[in-house]
Amino acid sequence: MSTIDERPRGGRLPRRQRRTQLLGAALEVFVAQGYHAAAMDDIAERAGVSKPVLYQHFPGKLDLYLALLDQACDTIISSSQQALESTEDNKERVTAAVHAFYDYVASDEGAFRLVFESDLTNETSVRRRVDRVTTECARLIARVIHEDTGLTDEQSRLLAVSLVGMAQVSARFWLQDGSRMPRDDAAALVAGLAWRGIRGYPLTDEH
Repeated sequence: MSTIDERPRGGRLPRRQRRTQLLGAALEVFVAQGYHAAAMDDIAERAGVSKPVLYQHFPGKLDLYLALLDQACDTIISSSQQALESTEDNKERVTAAVHAFYDYVASDEGAFRLVFESDLTNETSVRRRVDRVTTECARLIARVIHEDTGLTDEQSRLLAVSLVGMAQVSARFWLQDGSRMPRDDAAALVAGLAWRGIRGYPLTDEH
């Protein structure tokens, strides 16, 4: 896979390809510098384009950041949905959901920092998108909890939010702490804790 620095400078690309190129460059700059320190000049230079080309696609820095944030949020929500749909076994579902968060924060591109460590959370449009990750992931998990336990929607949603919080906070701690524990072992450990808690609610003793 070629790096951004290896892309030829100048030249015309189809609009969709150019947009993808610009988003890739912007992600590197925002992850490395944060929103406030990043400059459109830096992003244009990283992408190997002029500022006018960058502004043709994104009117301003916030527009570019929000486009990246939408992309990052969609990724983790989609990963959580795939994890829940990967099996009918609820214990395995919990494990898969926790692994989805660990895999996401361990990604080399560091997009999780835009979602979980944004320095722009006082901006309403950013806060709304960040909250969407918790809301949407919890909604998916709550539906499974409600169907399996018979708890009310409100009770199921609260438990689901707790599971999402456990997964994402522990995953970020594991990464930032520089733990030598392998990712799969760390995710399995937390999944075990989550399952021991949630398994006490089923209607039957099947699990």
